[in-house]
Amino acid sequence: MREFIVEADGGSRGNPGPAGYGAVVSDAATGETLREAAEYIGVATNNVAEYRGLIAGLRAAHELDPAATVHVRMDSKLVIEQMSGRWKIKHPDMKPLAADAARIFPPGRVTYEWIPRERNKHADRLANEAMDAGARGEQWSASTSTAELDTRAGGGAGSGAVVAPGPPGDAAAGAARAREALATGRAASATSAGPDPEAGPSSVPSSVRGATKQRGGEGASAGGAGSARADADVRAARADADARAATAVAGPGGAPAGAGADVGSATADDDARASKAGADARAAEVSSDARAPKADAGLRAAKADADAPTATATATGTAKADADARAAKAVATPGWAPADMGAPATFVLLRHGETPLTPQKRFSGSGGTDPSLSDVGREQAERAAALLARRGTIQAIVSSPLTRTRETAGIIAARLGLDVSVDDGLRETDFGAWEGLTFAEVRERHPDDLNAWLASPDAEPTGGGESFAATSTRIAATRDKLIAAYAGRTVLLVTHVTPIKTFVRLALGAPPESLFRMELSAASLSVVAYYADGNASVRLLNDTSHLR
Repeated sequence: MREFIVEADGGSRGNPGPAGYGAVVSDAATGETLREAAEYIGVATNNVAEYRGLIAGLRAAHELDPAATVHVRMDSKLVIEQMSGRWKIKHPDMKPLAADAARIFPPGRVTYEWIPRERNKHADRLANEAMDAGARGEQWSASTSTAELDTRAGGGAGSGAVVAPGPPGDAAAGAARAREALATGRAASATSAGPDPEAGPSSVPSSVRGATKQRGGEGASAGGAGSARADADVRAARADADARAATAVAGPGGAPAGAGADVGSATADDDARASKAGADARAAEVSSDARAPKADAGLRAAKADADAPTATATATGTAKADADARAAKAVATPGWAPADMGAPATFVLLRHGETPLTPQKRFSGSGGTDPSLSDVGREQAERAAALLARRGTIQAIVSSPLTRTRETAGIIAARLGLDVSVDDGLRETDFGAWEGLTFAEVRERHPDDLNAWLASPDAEPTGGGESFAATSTRIAATRDKLIAAYAGRTVLLVTHVTPIKTFVRLALGAPPESLFRMELSAASLSVVAYYADGNASVRLLNDTSHLR
């Protein structure tokens, strides 16, 4: 079941006087703006305009998905308290409006929260745009609205509006500039960084924004030429990103990103590609499943069965096969989830900020020196905290026990006013004797062990490190425990590269070698939702828009 956030506002210039409303519907998991609504309604009071904004927001959410749950956020104490049932509705103008709002979704599927005015800026600006349009004898038009752009540009320290630098034609920078121009968070950006042993998912797209309620006019000032230029920027950025993606597909390779190997030079990259190519060939000789198409969920289930251990297999192998079979079964389940399952448990997966080892591309797991965040890493954590505070959807925080994750979680918890729980299951893989080394150094010192590790998820790093199979078993158990603990809630998990990739791999029912084919950056965000019937939905991967 999807979850939406509706933010609504209304205003009257005279109370009663010329009035209008604004409403925004956002995805609760990603913060992406899905729908905007605004209208000039003639002469009315503030409260009538606010109720009209609520109704418009709920109707827009219902059009997107009538089976969704909705969390309404408004700075009108009157509307929130009356719709929550805590205050009686006495005014004759309010009763029919409240009744209309209550009929849009079934009882129990809508919750209400009061927020301060400074956190409701997006809807407020839409309302003012509608009133400005009414003063000109026009109706509000989405095509000329600049409310989201104005909110981001004028949001002050908390707006997080940062335009990525970069040369002309750079896909990541171009997409970021287009995203900033449109302020929608929908422009895709290509990741250009090389493999990172401790790399993880990125941030969440544009979110529900806050602001000061204003009763004065804020003219809508968007021109068709500006929109055309912004659209062109988006198309150019996407075309550039697509071209890079096509090139990458045509020439695959690279060291295992986030699996623990970071390559710091062009020579190391070449070596990594050669090693990975050799490992792929060996893996293909060992298992024809590695060559089989993975598109069909039934084949994935068959692969899970084929991977199941024999009677002499270890308990770890059995648990891994069971976890893979569960993931494949979930992927194979067709159709949409029933409407009565309730809200999913949503994991917002945040990779910690940089440490001194990150830019050096060194293996950094749970068996090494346990480094702290660098100054850059702390800044990244602050930016992630600002983004999550603007979205306002995180209800709990759970961290890996390692120093870098606890520091990152602490920075965010201070911003959100939440406590941090620690779960040992979220720790990074132990890379044994490879801790602190680059991929090239491991290749030079332990070539046979490295080749075996690249070829099989059951292989351990030199010196008794943890295999990816063992990590997968641990993450599957941690996932199941956290889903039960946070059913229907949105929880931030501050963890590492391999755990995040494993959460995603299991959700997709993807083969173990997919770990080598994901890019996860420092302080990036990914999102996975888990439903009551066992299905999982990957909603976001490696978003770093808040860092640009």
